[in-house]
Amino acid sequence: MKLNNALVAILSLTSFVTFAKTELTVSSQLKSVVDECAKGLINEYDIPGLAVAVTIDGKRYFYNYGFADESKGSLVTNDTIFELGSISKTFAATLTGYAQEKGKLNMDDKVKDYILELENSVLGNTKLVHVATYTAGGLPLQFPSEVTNDAEMMQYYKTWKPEHEAGTKRKYSNPSIGLFGYIGALSMKSDYTEMMETVILPELGMTNTFVDVPKDQLNNYAFGYSSEGKPVRVNPGILDAQAYGIKSTSLDMLQYMEANMGQAQLNTDIENALERTHTKYFDTDTFTQAVGWEGYDYPVSLSQLLKGNSSDVILNAKPVQASVSGTLGRDVWYNKTGSTGGFGAYVAYVPSEKIGIVMLANKNYPNAERVEAAYNIISSVVK
Repeated sequence: MKLNNALVAILSLTSFVTFAKTELTVSSQLKSVVDECAKGLINEYDIPGLAVAVTIDGKRYFYNYGFADESKGSLVTNDTIFELGSISKTFAATLTGYAQEKGKLNMDDKVKDYILELENSVLGNTKLVHVATYTAGGLPLQFPSEVTNDAEMMQYYKTWKPEHEAGTKRKYSNPSIGLFGYIGALSMKSDYTEMMETVILPELGMTNTFVDVPKDQLNNYAFGYSSEGKPVRVNPGILDAQAYGIKSTSLDMLQYMEANMGQAQLNTDIENALERTHTKYFDTDTFTQAVGWEGYDYPVSLSQLLKGNSSDVILNAKPVQASVSGTLGRDVWYNKTGSTGGFGAYVAYVPSEKIGIVMLANKNYPNAERVEAAYNIISSVVK
């Protein structure tokens, strides 16, 4: 018995040492690759500050570079707040998924079921699934410049005419998914920002993520920088909170990705709301459109990711086919880019590999560079 106990102790110690060496190797290798990618981007695009964070099987790694505010010399940290741009759309999807869980909304409902004012319009008779997935018939990337308030927004929606039949083409659009998030809050008889900040974000465990950054957090809110190097922050706009208005930290965004991969302890309603955002709706020739998220069968090539995140796909209508019903699943590269005038972000995660990455910069730089860097970083630790 004594011999057996000693043998067990030796084997346990050996396993611990092996595990520690493996983890140290991963940490060292990851840092080397992230440093190389990050410094290359910073030098190439004159990025003032960059936060890169990676989660691997629940273990978190943070790498921070440069300045959150150049004028004050404030360094980027895990708690620096960045503008997420269109990654905000995944939060709008989560809020609306939560409304579905509460029985307040169905994807086959029509817009007019929630906005009576649009009852006799084409858009009013469009299903929510189409405004959620950019397949309503060609809503534009942005509202026209003359649309500056809610009344003008409703008038625009009333008179909008589709370019093609709903469900036949995908055309990336803030007015499309923005309306979806707006309706999600309406269905809950709530203001969107209030519901996001008092229900959804707390349920997700994201304590430093906001639509409106509070005064006591302004010192952590990075300044973005324009292409001319001038400090900027996002301007208010119609449905901005829903389409591009969330601000967050690398720490909170790792929490968000882990929650999406099923690695966080969440209440059932918010857990199911996240799962609803993974529902497959339409297939393009490069990815599957869920709600907010875009999914690529994994393993995936860099060339396919670059094509799916290209300006061509963002700016132009592309044919789609209805997906086989179900969720994207775990062998999938989930991703979303996001930009504002002074910020550029990218998030990606692969549930089957239990890995995710977030890249937050206070300068807008090409999507292709973000995607390639993230791909190289993840590929360095997933064999």
